[in-house]
Amino acid sequence: GLEILRPFLAKPGAKPHGIVVIGTARGDLHDIGKNLVAMLLEGAGFRIVDLGTDVDTERFIETAQNEGADLIAISGLLTTSMIEIDKAVRAISEANKTRNLNVKVMVGGPPVNQDFADKIEADGYEEDAPGAVRRARQFIGH
Repeated sequence: GLEILRPFLAKPGAKPHGIVVIGTARGDLHDIGKNLVAMLLEGAGFRIVDLGTDVDTERFIETAQNEGADLIAISGLLTTSMIEIDKAVRAISEANKTRNLNVKVMVGGPPVNQDFADKIEADGYEEDAPGAVRRARQFIGH
């Protein structure tokens, strides 16, 4: 799969710009887009904690806390994923206020658009992987 691209994208030994926890929304098993974003972020110098597919919101939060993450990136391919993305963004926002978490949330995937991201009060949305890298750099200041 996409792993063949990793040697061309990742810069070994570079100090990470920030830490990104990434995964697909609960109930969504589609990971090609997530994997591409993760590889491009890694190639851009971010440390990636990839939780895979079908990730429960609490797992995003706990991992972000344990890893000292700067950003959580949540994707979904299915329109049904939008409900879970909404729940996750709201729970992460609440955790930022009540659980000593300080993390931005970026959302993406085919059913997601800027209007949806604004409605659920996500910190960011990008429609493609290079855009996700640019946005992550903005969030983390690189």
